[in-house]
Amino acid sequence: MKYVSFLNNKKESFGILLDQKIVDLTMHYEQYRQGMEWIPCLKSAIKDNKISELNNMDVTGLPVVNLSDVTLLPVIPNPGKIFCIGLNYENHRAETKRPESQNPTIFTRFAESQTGHGDSIICPKVSDKLDYEGEMAIIIGKAGRYIDETNAMDHVAGYACYNDATVRDWQKHTSQFIPGKNFHKTGGFGPYMLSADEVSNYKEMKIQTRLNGEIMQDASLSDLIFPIEKLINYCSTFIELSPGDVIVTGTPGGVGDRRDPPVYMKDGDVIEIDRKNNRAKIKGINMVKKHVKTTKEKKGGIVSKENFIHLSNLAIFDTKNKSEAKK
Repeated sequence: MKYVSFLNNKKESFGILLDQKIVDLTMHYEQYRQGMEWIPCLKSAIKDNKISELNNMDVTGLPVVNLSDVTLLPVIPNPGKIFCIGLNYENHRAETKRPESQNPTIFTRFAESQTGHGDSIICPKVSDKLDYEGEMAIIIGKAGRYIDETNAMDHVAGYACYNDATVRDWQKHTSQFIPGKNFHKTGGFGPYMLSADEVSNYKEMKIQTRLNGEIMQDASLSDLIFPIEKLINYCSTFIELSPGDVIVTGTPGGVGDRRDPPVYMKDGDVIEIDRKNNRAKIKGINMVKKHVKTTKEKKGGIVSKENFIHLSNLAIFDTKNKSEAKK
């Protein structure tokens, strides 16, 4: 399921994204607040362990708003912590000419520096060296300290695209990255959180960055130097991770600052960060049994659902010519 945070008539809400419509869950809980647990935002839904229930909710008849009528907010507008991982793709580490490390490079971003999908990233007046960094972020779903790598993925609520836009000259003032990473409205987060149940193997996902339609970065999450399991383990060792916390997993090679000549974002540019998972669901194929909890909206039980198939195992079949088309 795809979850969004948004402004509707100047009111913060969250909901389920269905094509160009949003099921407004905040409005739903307000209308039927009596006898129901109040869930005001996506972070609260994650904290209260409601995502699995919402994933299986029958949304028929629930209030709906048009995507075009709202302003999208950062997926989690109010995360308690945002950990950003530096130099986590070998081709990016190589282009920066930084030495290899036995441990992740970590810096922090503050919630106030974020912006939502479709909103402008602001180039500060003190610099003209605003660079893109397309990344995949994970949203923590379950609190934990000293989380073992073997069960680290149980602590992930979902995934979202992130543009860790960086003011390069301010990043390089000292060995600490924080100033260049926290200018107002430079952290593009969204448009949605894809719930973890939709991703059977995150290493099959790809992340691509396009600037004015031109591909600038293109990588697979299987290329991460420190995989997500290690990042969760490492971060939870020095501080407890809480629901709604965000770990931005790193950017691939191809950043503008390391190109010759350098390429920086300027007024009017369009930057896109795209998640690709190379998988598909085919009706009636690769069926699995899943247990669905009983909720106030829907009866639970054991149901059959299509599971994802990697695109390498699929081909187009032309029923008219009875021939297999090229993959």
